[in-house]
Amino acid sequence: MRVPVIDNGGQWTHREYRVLRDLEVETEILANTTPFDELGRVDGIVLSGGALSLEGSAELGEVGRWIDRAPFPVLAICVGHQFLGRHYGGEVAKARSPEFGRVEVVQEAPTHPLFAGLPERFTAWESHNDEVRSPPPGWRRLARSVTCEVQAMAHPDRPLFGVQFHPEVEHTEGGRRLFSNFLALCAAPAVPVK
Repeated sequence: MRVPVIDNGGQWTHREYRVLRDLEVETEILANTTPFDELGRVDGIVLSGGALSLEGSAELGEVGRWIDRAPFPVLAICVGHQFLGRHYGGEVAKARSPEFGRVEVVQEAPTHPLFAGLPERFTAWESHNDEVRSPPPGWRRLARSVTCEVQAMAHPDRPLFGVQFHPEVEHTEGGRRLFSNFLALCAAPAVPVK
């Protein structure tokens, strides 16, 4: 299985790479400017976090073009999550209460396969000034916190998932399990892009 990490300038991009490697997945860190046709055969991608604010019209390299064409699963973290939200018509803005450090995350969809085996409430590590205020139309909210209503979300038909928190950081309870769950979704048959 090959699941590259797409670097959006995040401080923990190397941690995402390390977790995937420790889970015995073929992985590498690729620039977000890599053309889609140069991605090669992939079973999924992880969109890293990053410090870029998406409040305006800022782009993440080629990411928008990839997710429009990708038949494979995407796990978007932090700014990647915000990009998915904005790209599909959700509201992304400055957080009313930016989150840094430990935050309690509460699952809204405890039967969702991305969260299989995680407790209904768990501690996660956060580092963000912006947030998805409301998910895109039709998307399912998977988790929230006291100060962030959309801690996680999923596309209604395609295997596209966003998490505001950082599952790659050791302080996040069940983070490695979340990555394992994502890899199980990557092993499922590809979903045609409509």
